[in-house]
Amino acid sequence: QVQLVESGGGLVQAGESLRLSCAGSGRTFSTYAMGWFRQAPGTDREFVAAISWGGGNTYYADSVKGRFTISRDNVKNTVYLQMNSLKPEDTAVYYCVAAAYLSGSPTGALEYDYWGQGTQVTVSS
Repeated sequence: QVQLVESGGGLVQAGESLRLSCAGSGRTFSTYAMGWFRQAPGTDREFVAAISWGGGNTYYADSVKGRFTISRDNVKNTVYLQMNSLKPEDTAVYYCVAAAYLSGSPTGALEYDYWGQGTQVTVSS
C-alpha cells in the first residue's frame, strides 16, 4: 500500500514557475514508477510526466516537454515536478500517481495503482 500526498500548488502568473512535490509512504516506494496527471474543469485527466523507479527513464506529454521536469529522491520517498514558463492552459488539479509495474504505456491512467488527492495549480494571464 502506498499513500501519496501532493504539495506545492498555488496561484502564479504566466511565465512563472512552481515545483510540486509528492511524498510517498511505504518501504517499497523506490520500486514504483511515478507520474503526474492533471485535470482541468470539464476535461478528461491528462498525462503530464512519468519517471521510472530508478529515475533513469522519463516521459513527458508534448504540451509540457521542455518546460516541465520530473525527478525523484528515493531516500526521501518524494517525486517532484518542476514547472517553468507556466501558461494559463496549465491550470488544473495535478495528481501524483504510482505504479507497481508498467505493463504498457506510462501515459495511460489505468497503469497506475495509487493516486494522491491532488493539488490545484492556477496560472493567470
